[in-house]
Amino acid sequence: MRHMGTVYMSVDTDRRLIGYVESLGCKAVLTEPLPGVERAIAAHPDIAMCKLGVRPDSPVYRAEAGQVRAGYPACVPFNAVCLDSFFIHCLKYTDPGLLKAAKDMGLEPVNVNQGYTKCSCVVVDGSSVISADRGIKAALDRLPGISCLLIRPGFVELPGYDCGFLGGASGRVGDELIFNGNLSAHPDREEIYAFAESRGLRIKYFSDYPLTDVGSIIETL
Repeated sequence: MRHMGTVYMSVDTDRRLIGYVESLGCKAVLTEPLPGVERAIAAHPDIAMCKLGVRPDSPVYRAEAGQVRAGYPACVPFNAVCLDSFFIHCLKYTDPGLLKAAKDMGLEPVNVNQGYTKCSCVVVDGSSVISADRGIKAALDRLPGISCLLIRPGFVELPGYDCGFLGGASGRVGDELIFNGNLSAHPDREEIYAFAESRGLRIKYFSDYPLTDVGSIIETL
């Protein structure tokens, strides 16, 4: 199946992944580093924007100049997870405009302690998430109809940091979960494959370079 949407990816994304997304018929838009934010994460799409839902036509809420700054938590006001019915973030750090937009769309706010919420979550569909964060897992387990696969932390590179997050090394495009690097090297790969495939998704990864956190891949129409 060919897609005709727009896919936002960091300018640091491996060219093999970018080429693959373009081969699907998508327009690849490479996000540039935000000024004043540490370079390791400054170009990550999920630092600069939040998709208010999981459908390809879900709107994207974007940071304006100066709303994202260096250091935690100043860098995370837009790094939220949106499912079909829930808006998940460390709400004391959420940008007020983003939170209002989510509420206006009927999304119920859910608080977690992890400000890097989207980085920490692979959103599989509107009710399914993969995460290595036990706090996020506990919060999602309390929500009706939501499934969260808990995986082991680590095994994802992020230059300048001890490790990255799997959510920041992946994203959904059409009916595929695409990973920036070699998912087959992850110790929980079989569980990840099964979880995605049980929800009707295919897995695409690139075995000739390591899983690397470049910020979530975000598809829009």
